[in-house]
Amino acid sequence: MQPRRLPFPIAGALAVLFTLSPLAGAKDKKDEQTHRFAVIGHGVTEDGEARLKEALSDSSEKSLAFVVLNGIKGEKESCGDRLYQKRRDMIEKARRPVIVSIAGSDWTGCRNSLNRTNAIERLNRLRELLYGEPESLGLEKIALTRLSASPRFRTYAENAHWKVGKVLYATINLPAGNNHYLPAAGRNSEYEDRTVANRFWLNRLFAIARSDKAEAVVLFSEGAVRPTYLGNQEGLRGLLRRTPDVKDGFEATRQQIQARAVKFDGKVLMIDSGDVAGKKPQIEWKGNIGQLSVGAKAVEVDVTVGKKAEFAVGDAKQ
Repeated sequence: MQPRRLPFPIAGALAVLFTLSPLAGAKDKKDEQTHRFAVIGHGVTEDGEARLKEALSDSSEKSLAFVVLNGIKGEKESCGDRLYQKRRDMIEKARRPVIVSIAGSDWTGCRNSLNRTNAIERLNRLRELLYGEPESLGLEKIALTRLSASPRFRTYAENAHWKVGKVLYATINLPAGNNHYLPAAGRNSEYEDRTVANRFWLNRLFAIARSDKAEAVVLFSEGAVRPTYLGNQEGLRGLLRRTPDVKDGFEATRQQIQARAVKFDGKVLMIDSGDVAGKKPQIEWKGNIGQLSVGAKAVEVDVTVGKKAEFAVGDAKQ
């Protein structure tokens, strides 16, 4: 019995389908782009200059698009210009582009010779020393756009953004220690002014991401905003929740990120120096919002962009 032949239109369509399928798969693969970046957690600097120098040396591979350094000094180290300049010189010798995400220990606890707080003056000095140019530090530079380009927020040069492929990266000044919120009355002008600047910054970042059809927004800060706990608790636990004794210094930023993420088609990843308690740093996702705390580790992250962004954390370096 002769096998039944398919009508020509159907047979022709199937032939085209089987012919094009491998090519379509190859095209999808070709459309994917990958890159890698490194994050040096703030805890690295707490272990001294030798550890920081080693971490910068380890992140010299050409495969890294850039390195984000979370803070330049430990809490017990000097706040003097000499140390600031020495750390800048060290960072400038790094082979890969380095973006410094400022940490609270760089400025919030600084005091002058009279043991009075010198935090704001030291913050402004760091802005002059580390963030004066529209580019990264390191032997190889990448262009950065700073919040200080906006006349209204000319002093906030530490907030910067850059783009690799379809991913928008940015730093935001959110120091650990409750975002430098001071409970004493009349002492929070720095916190309040910075909150306004950060609100403007986040609105701009998500507007750029939507306009450019970015697949992800990645935010670097020292303080852990903890997006895995965004939103109000539901049910009895929410009703029984007590009002905290001290205001949550990250609350406004937390709520804003949640609101912007809901309207954003891509992913939002926050990377901070929160304690990982000896565990391997991993990304925790809640919806399209993720958090990666690196603590005192140096971590590499592989990024794949195509139809959607994917992030994979490499082995953390102790």
